[in-house]
Amino acid sequence: MPKRFVVAASRFSDLPRFPAGLELAEALTAAAQRLHETSTPDTTLDTAVRLAVDLVPGADHAGVSVIERDDRRSTLAWTDDVVRAAEEGDGPGDGHRPYWHRLWTAPVAEVEDSENGEGDEALSGLGLRSVLSLRLRADRRRLTVLTAYARKPRAFDETALRVGRLFTAHVGIALDSATVREQLTEAMRTRDLIGQATGILMERLDIDAAGAFDSLVRASQRENVKLRDLARRIVDPGHTP
Repeated sequence: MPKRFVVAASRFSDLPRFPAGLELAEALTAAAQRLHETSTPDTTLDTAVRLAVDLVPGADHAGVSVIERDDRRSTLAWTDDVVRAAEEGDGPGDGHRPYWHRLWTAPVAEVEDSENGEGDEALSGLGLRSVLSLRLRADRRRLTVLTAYARKPRAFDETALRVGRLFTAHVGIALDSATVREQLTEAMRTRDLIGQATGILMERLDIDAAGAFDSLVRASQRENVKLRDLARRIVDPGHTP
């Protein structure tokens, strides 16, 4: 289950609310810097949803979610509880989102007015009239989507779409970078942990490093336990291997 968290939709005072022209370039540069200052995918998403409300013209709320092929949707970050309710079907209506299907074949899906021809009772029941969903990541099984919501109908024009697409490009790059950093950090921690476990086995079994590592690998296979988990058990002073 993905980690979930709600963040306050606080404003970034150094970003113009409705950027255009040179201001847009400056705002996106500042946003990119904010995103790349984050250290984990979770904090990247936290920052992204708050920035989206400030940057995308017309946006009142924003969220990032994962959509599965069977239409299940898990919200990863949201600025307000109304976003989580809208994305996970907690509001009036059945929670069905027909515009989701468009995102498998197009990078953008919109709802201009949930009360006029769009047929989405759940959105209108929550007071959300306009939706702008933009793909962040996509593969055969799932989509990661950034969605902006507005209380007014037809809130997202061509400028909002342009800003949204540029912004999501920055978010995608920052998210990939944060994911790689997290994976490298975990790999280094795992390497250090295995190194410590190998050293302990060398001392206890009076064998060299190659023999200790081989012993660790065989034990991992025999017990059907991941190497890092077995190493952690050995390094833990409260555990008797």
